[in-house]
Amino acid sequence: MKFEDYPVDSLMEITARPPLVFMRGEGSYLWDHAGKRYLDFVQGWAVNCLGHAPPVITDALARQAARLVNPSASFYNAPAIELARRIVETSVFDRVFFANSGAEANEGAIKLARKWGAKHRHGAHEIITFENAFHGRTLATMSASGKPSFAHLFEPKVPGFPKAKLNDLDSVERLVTNQTVAVMPEPIQGEAGVIPASDEFLRALRALTHERGLLLIVDEIQTSVGRTGKLWAYEHAGIAPDIMTLGKGLGGGVPLAALVAREEVCVFEHGDQGGTYNGNPLMCAVGCAVMEAVSAPGFLARVRENGEYLESSLRELSAWLGLGEVRGRGLLQALELGSDIGPRVVELAREAGVLVNSPRAGVLRFMPALNVSCAEIDEMLEVMGSAIAIAGKA
Repeated sequence: MKFEDYPVDSLMEITARPPLVFMRGEGSYLWDHAGKRYLDFVQGWAVNCLGHAPPVITDALARQAARLVNPSASFYNAPAIELARRIVETSVFDRVFFANSGAEANEGAIKLARKWGAKHRHGAHEIITFENAFHGRTLATMSASGKPSFAHLFEPKVPGFPKAKLNDLDSVERLVTNQTVAVMPEPIQGEAGVIPASDEFLRALRALTHERGLLLIVDEIQTSVGRTGKLWAYEHAGIAPDIMTLGKGLGGGVPLAALVAREEVCVFEHGDQGGTYNGNPLMCAVGCAVMEAVSAPGFLARVRENGEYLESSLRELSAWLGLGEVRGRGLLQALELGSDIGPRVVELAREAGVLVNSPRAGVLRFMPALNVSCAEIDEMLEVMGSAIAIAGKA
């Protein structure tokens, strides 16, 4: 079929999509309706941590689909129990609530923190978040976000989310009042253009929240499950948060997320939290397969090695073309372009068969599969060099 033969008008218009329909994927590659191949360094926004259609995921789906898909969240099921065990045993947390998306996990974290504040801090409910942060697209998570384009959407927003500046502890301290219950950073602000919270800042936040009796919530929707070279990004700073939210890579491409917390924070009562599909065995079986793959001996070491290779290669590209900063951690990296040519670079790269993302007009973001090869990184860089050079001359 030609693109014109697909009834795309039946889909609600929410974003500008290029005129192509993806039909299949394998590893780091996608193929469209015309049979054209694309090297994918977006991977569903860091979702497909093992690439497209990895056998470990397709096999897990097939096996579990033949056994049990969804007995309802009112009953235990074996894959959910096993996945929760894997998360708890590899982290500093004690309890897991499964959800369907990162936004839903963050919504749950907000509710859990507010319930804890009602019980332990005389009704304190404010959660300090950060300028340029992104926590999701529900009304509460958009309110918690500091994304400029959200500022005047869907008013009135949910109150209770004063905004501090990332890596500025004084800006956090100034916002703490008797109504504060928690502080909620992302270890790396992906949508802002891959802006890392420094390890020193996260350690200082942990000390401040301990001192003031507040909760520390880490939004690890994009940075968890090996993306930064460690299983959980908070490990780089050597801290123990109170709550963590997971999504994206946890499901390797299927809708799976989690709210994870220490025992003392788990104050939900029966009926406070739930969800029709939450913790269903089909998705949790995939999560187990992902966790097993990422936890295999040598896997995270290869992520760190390939992340260092991607970072150093981007630095060479930047120096060659006279571009700006390279920043990030592991296989979540960004390149400052020095001008607002990002959307044009994305278009030119796609035409040449490479998919990248421009979260801000002057920045490119790279989120390949965690098992990407150095040869695939080289292939991407060759195309990016030409695309950036052409866009810069326009």
